[in-house]
Amino acid sequence: MRIYKKEGNTVEILCFPSEKVEKGDYLFIEDPKANRGLVTQVVDVQFANVPGILEELLRDSTTDDYVHGGNFDPLEVSSHINHIQDALVLICKIRGAVQNGKLLVNPSWLPSRSKSKIKRLPITSLLTFVKINEDLPIDVGETKEASVLAIDARALDGKLNIVTGKKETGKSHLSKLLVLGLIDYGATVVVLDLNGEYVNLGFSSKGEKNEYYDKVHVLTSGANLKVSLAQMDLQVMLNILVHALNLPGTSTREFRRIWRFLQQRQAFTLQELGEAIRNWKCNQHVRDALFSRYYSLLNSGFFTDNLAEATTFEELFQKVQTGGALVLNLRDVSSVDRQIVVEYMLGKLVELLTEWKMRAVFLFAEEAHLYLRETYWDDIVTRMRHFGVFTTFVTNQPDTIRENIYRQADNIFLFNFTNERDLETVSRAARVDSETVKSIARDLPPHYCLILGKAVKDFPMVAKVKALDVQTMGHTRLFFTDKD
Repeated sequence: MRIYKKEGNTVEILCFPSEKVEKGDYLFIEDPKANRGLVTQVVDVQFANVPGILEELLRDSTTDDYVHGGNFDPLEVSSHINHIQDALVLICKIRGAVQNGKLLVNPSWLPSRSKSKIKRLPITSLLTFVKINEDLPIDVGETKEASVLAIDARALDGKLNIVTGKKETGKSHLSKLLVLGLIDYGATVVVLDLNGEYVNLGFSSKGEKNEYYDKVHVLTSGANLKVSLAQMDLQVMLNILVHALNLPGTSTREFRRIWRFLQQRQAFTLQELGEAIRNWKCNQHVRDALFSRYYSLLNSGFFTDNLAEATTFEELFQKVQTGGALVLNLRDVSSVDRQIVVEYMLGKLVELLTEWKMRAVFLFAEEAHLYLRETYWDDIVTRMRHFGVFTTFVTNQPDTIRENIYRQADNIFLFNFTNERDLETVSRAARVDSETVKSIARDLPPHYCLILGKAVKDFPMVAKVKALDVQTMGHTRLFFTDKD
């Protein structure tokens, strides 16, 4: 391999077919005399555009069609010509440099074109070289070299993460692996489970209880997840009414007065709330608006007057404070009720974190655009992050996540995408160049993931996500099966 040219952050390297190199591989360009070198990653492989190569290929094609018999090559040049025809150009991105044994991020020099030695850099050597700290390793899977690839749990702490890719490529599988890895190190995890894929994490693939059985608590609205009005904070209730039930501003002001009236009487029940609305002196249209929202709250099954069956979140979070997950099962919940439950959960999280009843929470949100209002996107990644809510968004529709979220993302776990628009959306992330995303992600096989960001110290790596011995519940139900 030889250096051909450099433009910006891209280095082009000449390579011959005998030198096996693929997309995603790392190369080390060493300049022995200067005692320094460049760490580069192959993002694309092309044929070398040699002058006259098209004419030569056409001549060979014509000869193959009309000339029969043995090849006559007295000067023995055909092997050399074939070698040149098959020559490759490796499009590589500079990821870093090494000078006097130290890693530099932005090199200001170039290695010698004639004296440099280029060799493949194994991932294991790269991990050691860039000093990726694995004090709390989460085993993600293995590289193409069959070596284990682990990320540090600290790389998710205080960070914003995005897991995205096409349907059935393994996104939810990876997010379950991250959830269980965080639980292993004593983290508190909350999962907003849209399709009921996380409810059986406490069982092995054979249906037996596993080591996570007592650490995973599934909450279903209307069943084992109910709250009383006495537990509610006024601001949380107003968020539910305004953002989930679209209560107009005038009616909101009247509801605030009704709430304070009940607060003075210490009569916080659904029945008392209904009676207060019925007897409240206000415009008839305002009363109708309040009544319609009141019946929505009543019919959701999420609210109860029975304090014995009301869920106490302080006690729930106490159970998972030393490592565990609260899975909010939203599978059979209507879209409106789903927003009510999520609004309450996020409000309660902020309340507990503000009062330091909890240290921090890792929030995993599956297809968040279906239940989180638009104004919550910025709220979660800015204000709530300072309170201690560290979010991982999981989606197969990358364009539903706003651009400013990608720009603030610390880690991106990217599975296969072939659609140009999807790749363009993900490539807006601040921590990665668009050419790497568009080239490598398009060719990823199922269950292979391109990891970008702080988890790999900004050295993009491809890993095959390892299997989990839990009931993942993410399989598509089929009509035609192998058994049939």
